[in-house]
Amino acid sequence: MEAIVIGGGIGGLAAAFALHRLGHQVTVHERAASLEPVGAGLAVAPNALRALDRLGVGDRLRAHAGPDHPAAGLRRPSGRWLARVDHDAMADVFGDKLVAVARSVLVDTLAAALPPGAVRTGSPAELLDHGTAGRPAVVRTADGERTADLVVGADGIRSATRATLFPRHPGPRYSGFTTWRTLIPEPPRTPPAVGEIWGSGGLVGVVPLQGGQLYVYAAALADHGGRADDGDELAELRRHFGGWCEPVPELLAAADPSRVLRHDVWELTDPLPAHHHGRVALLGDAAHAMSPFQGQGACQAIEDALVLAATLGADPVDPVAALPAYTAARLARTTAIVAGSRRVGALVARSTPVGVLVRDALLAATGVLPQRLVLGRLARTYGWEAPVLG
Repeated sequence: MEAIVIGGGIGGLAAAFALHRLGHQVTVHERAASLEPVGAGLAVAPNALRALDRLGVGDRLRAHAGPDHPAAGLRRPSGRWLARVDHDAMADVFGDKLVAVARSVLVDTLAAALPPGAVRTGSPAELLDHGTAGRPAVVRTADGERTADLVVGADGIRSATRATLFPRHPGPRYSGFTTWRTLIPEPPRTPPAVGEIWGSGGLVGVVPLQGGQLYVYAAALADHGGRADDGDELAELRRHFGGWCEPVPELLAAADPSRVLRHDVWELTDPLPAHHHGRVALLGDAAHAMSPFQGQGACQAIEDALVLAATLGADPVDPVAALPAYTAARLARTTAIVAGSRRVGALVARSTPVGVLVRDALLAATGVLPQRLVLGRLARTYGWEAPVLG
């Protein structure tokens, strides 16, 4: 098969690699001038690691994993613990821990596994015809119109491919949250505790990466489109979170203002009718953009990529006949995870004193339960069985 992937993010690269491993000819068209990833760090959950193992690159990610921290979990802005994380218990239940890496590590790993010339940056591509059983799909690129047996729409939350396939779908809606992310390559010291800190209408997360780096992220309720008046998003972070417990003030004092990224969070609250049409498959944010509160955005894109390739297989196949099985395998699962992320976001959004008190009491009660019982609630997400490729 000849496949064209529109979008060179994690989902697009993973799909290209999976299809390439099956022997198909794949070209990735990325609009941006480079594959420099948007974002800073990434937590790869056991379900996504299982998919990466099927692709043969899981151990490469594990080799770049950040260290486990002796004090990790969920705290209040005062520093009081609400719940702690037992990494070994997670590994016992799901076969793996969360692996924290710089986002660039995953992007570089997937891109390097593709043949030279397979990824074309600075190369926007537009779907013109989704194709049928008797007609190939057509894509317009900088080199002119090209036909393909399969097109993968991995062009993100504002996906033009999705809009072409499903013009009546309302598209993404604003979640109510804005987020900040940054890497601190040389923190002043090893933080006394890592994990997330939940306050009124927002949170801060601190994740150790390889080489002593720290990934710091935050979310807060805000009107969409808002930005710091002088462009100094680090000052905004300090205004929101500078009075929270250590290590937050110390890390914000050490952060580089030029390396702070801010993005509003949009999500596809209305599920698509399908994740395919004709010879075109959608994956990742183009198919099911979600809020970040379960850490499953990139993980679900990786799952999509593996399932798509496994559905098509290595032998010549009619994508029009095969792709309904891809939708059947992905639509219900990703819809449930989008809804679950939104429910967690609703907890983070609690901002009244009573609402925060009730939420924290529930979290603290969960924190005293046996780890296996708590982890069991994650089984539907983390316990996903990855299909065999080929």
